[in-house]
Amino acid sequence: MATYTGKLLRINLTDSTWQEEDIADSSYRHYISARGLAAKYLYEELQPHMDPFDPENRLVFSIGVLAGTGLQGFSKWCVTSKSPLTNTIFRSISGGNFGVWMKYAGYDLLIIQGKAPVPSYVYLDTNGVQFHPADSLLGLDPRELQKRLKKNHGPRTESACIGLAGEKLVRYAVISSGDRTAARGGMGTVMGAKNLKAVAINVPVQKPVPFHKSAFEKLVQEQICMLKGHPRRENMNTFGTPYITTVVDALGVLPVKNFQEGTIQQVEDISGEVFYDLKKAKAGCYLCMTRCGGMRQVTNGPLEDSLIDGPEYETIYAFGPLLGIADKQFIINANAACDYYGIDTISTGVSIAFACELFEKDILTTADTDGLDLSWGNKGSVFSLIEKIGKREGMGRLLGEGVRIAARNMGADASLYAMHIKGLELPGYDPRGIKGYALSMATSNIGGSHMYGRPRAELAGKVDPFAEEGKGESIAQVQKEQAVEDSLIACTFGNSGLDVAKYAQLLTAATGIDAFGEGDNLLRIGERILCIERCFNMREGFGRKDDALPRRLTSEPLRKAGPSTGQVVKDLDTLLDEYYEALGYTGEGLPTAEKLNDLGIVK
Repeated sequence: MATYTGKLLRINLTDSTWQEEDIADSSYRHYISARGLAAKYLYEELQPHMDPFDPENRLVFSIGVLAGTGLQGFSKWCVTSKSPLTNTIFRSISGGNFGVWMKYAGYDLLIIQGKAPVPSYVYLDTNGVQFHPADSLLGLDPRELQKRLKKNHGPRTESACIGLAGEKLVRYAVISSGDRTAARGGMGTVMGAKNLKAVAINVPVQKPVPFHKSAFEKLVQEQICMLKGHPRRENMNTFGTPYITTVVDALGVLPVKNFQEGTIQQVEDISGEVFYDLKKAKAGCYLCMTRCGGMRQVTNGPLEDSLIDGPEYETIYAFGPLLGIADKQFIINANAACDYYGIDTISTGVSIAFACELFEKDILTTADTDGLDLSWGNKGSVFSLIEKIGKREGMGRLLGEGVRIAARNMGADASLYAMHIKGLELPGYDPRGIKGYALSMATSNIGGSHMYGRPRAELAGKVDPFAEEGKGESIAQVQKEQAVEDSLIACTFGNSGLDVAKYAQLLTAATGIDAFGEGDNLLRIGERILCIERCFNMREGFGRKDDALPRRLTSEPLRKAGPSTGQVVKDLDTLLDEYYEALGYTGEGLPTAEKLNDLGIVK
């Protein structure tokens, strides 16, 4: 089997049919794979203004052309759809084995459309696709569900599935596979709307054979040797992402109490070293020596006495400082509860922090909160809200809509405290202290994500993070690079030491496609991906008005934030102008006809 299969599998749940389709070589040349290919198909197949819950919304699972080859950190998978949380195009990336199993089955894309008439799951093996009723699986958490599917179809079965929150259509439900999740944007919600509990695959291993086998294997060995001694990989291998907590706190951009402050006094209580001491075993993704995950003991909640892989930094932020909490074990338990119900930890934490600040401001009272005291740091109330959100009960029904919709429903001044961009709750970096992040998050086509283009130079201290000009071109550049990485898929934590030029060499050796031979060409592909995603959003009515930040970030100086104290985003407009100019967009942030023609995108 070649490193790219040239095939996709299309499944229609409405009438329980399926068919294989060819993927044109030109599509790989223009979009590589994974995020790029999925964006192309979604843009071409979805009608404008379609409700994300419409059966004709697509759910596109995709894998990178370098997956399963022996290259370290390239075997994650992506799921793309129109998000019920943001109404934008959305991609979410996960680890585990599911994506590689999809490739072993012979497909680079799996496109699911329609809606099953009854709760169902799909099973794929060497005989093709089978459709099974899922009545007996409803209510099962992802862990138990995957065990059940392995029992039904064999121990080598790998699956992508949803928990109770996905069934209940909580707008930020996740898709789980193994101990990992495609967490952001409500991809599990789309799955639930399709009456689809799981997609399971059990096929023999068919490892991809690179086009230039010896050249590719040499590059793989070079990567492995480089990773063995790379300080970033060693740090990740030892501590995982929890080490980021103290780094971000030192910069003064660790969001505390719903982005009111930028540092927390007890940060050492939730440091990477503290979570390292609690690690029972390492964990990681298929074919990745970095092993950045860590299994830790749960002491309370529905997964009590079990081990979970986590928490990652973003979960530490969301159930720690953001809520005025610095309790390591509580954060682990909260992480486990989110895993059990199948909800995104970032959106869950931000939604609860939003409610806590409304409680602080007397906009909410115990009469509105099911009797819960939502004072900052009240761990019992936070844990109760996780359960209510996961079950979509009581106040959890409102918070499970996400902060944008919840604020609209509440009225009054609630929207002032809703920390989101385009409906996606903000991650654990306060953009007031890193202006490149302010621009990247504001312009992100999926909303408030820290993984759409990271201002690496600012994070490394090479560029003034407080400057509000001269960053449009650099942010456009890192967004192009991220689009390339997401289309491979190159793991952020497993690709240490690689760059676009090296990606070009790997792609050429793996696929035999000479067009991948230059880094500049890959960046052009990255630009094409950004542009087609923006075209998708443009059809939905998005423009410059939506490339915005929460009012708090542009009007309230950051408090208790060390070196970032007093920072505020004063001049986003200048940054936007620079960014649009760098990408050849209009002043309203829309691709021009010339730009579309240049990139070969049909409007």
